[in-house]
Amino acid sequence: MTTDYDDFAAAYAAENEKGLFNAHYARPAIVSLAGDVAGRRVLDAGCGSGPLMESMRAAGAEVAGFDVSAAMVDLARERLGEDTALLVHDLKEPLPYDDGEFDDVICSLVLHYLEDWGGPLAELRRVLRPGGRLLVAVNHPTAYAVVYPDADYFTVTQYTEDYRFDGREVFLTFFHRPLSAMSDSFSEAGFRIAVLSEPPLSPDTPPELRPPGFEGEAFICFLFLVLEAV
Repeated sequence: MTTDYDDFAAAYAAENEKGLFNAHYARPAIVSLAGDVAGRRVLDAGCGSGPLMESMRAAGAEVAGFDVSAAMVDLARERLGEDTALLVHDLKEPLPYDDGEFDDVICSLVLHYLEDWGGPLAELRRVLRPGGRLLVAVNHPTAYAVVYPDADYFTVTQYTEDYRFDGREVFLTFFHRPLSAMSDSFSEAGFRIAVLSEPPLSPDTPPELRPPGFEGEAFICFLFLVLEAV
C-alpha cells in the first residue's frame, strides 16, 4: 500500500529534525512525559522516521515501532539500524504483537488522522500490560474552533490543510474531535487519563522559529495525554 507520506517522507523527516512543531514542541514534550524509560519495553505506534524511538532507546528502553508509510519505515531503519524491530503496518488493522507485550506505547500525532478510534485504541490497550501507559499527542481541539469558528466544534469533522515541509507544499487530512469525544474513546478502550498537558515550548527553541507576536511560552497547538491501562 502506498500512502501520501511515502510521497513526501524525506521532506517531512527533514522538517521534523529542526522544525518548531516537532523538534521543539511535540518531541520534547513526549520525552518529558515519558520520564525514566530505562529497561521498559516501548512501542512507537506511527513512528515516522524514528526520532522518538531513537530518544527512547538512548534513554535505555527496548524499542519497537511501526508506521503505515513504507518510506518512513525505511528512513527509521537508516536511523536506527537493520536490527531494530520496525514494521510497515496500518494502525487501523489488528496489531502484530502479543497481549501485554509493552510497558509503554507512544502514539504521537497519529490519532487525528483516523476517523474511527475504537479499534485502534482497543488494540493499543491490548498490547499494553495492565498499568502500562499510552502517551498521546493530538491536534488540540480548541485550535480547530479558533481556525474554523463557523464549524460545529462538537461534531467529528474531516478537514484538510496545507503545510510546507522542507520547502515543499503538501496537504494533510485530519479529523477534528471535541475533547469530550476523545475522553469517551479513551475510557471505552480501557484507559484512564492520568495526565492532560498543554506544555510550553522547549527552552532551546530558536527565536526565529517562535510564532509571530509570540510572547509567552505556551500556545494552543497539540494536546498531550498520559493514559493508564486499567
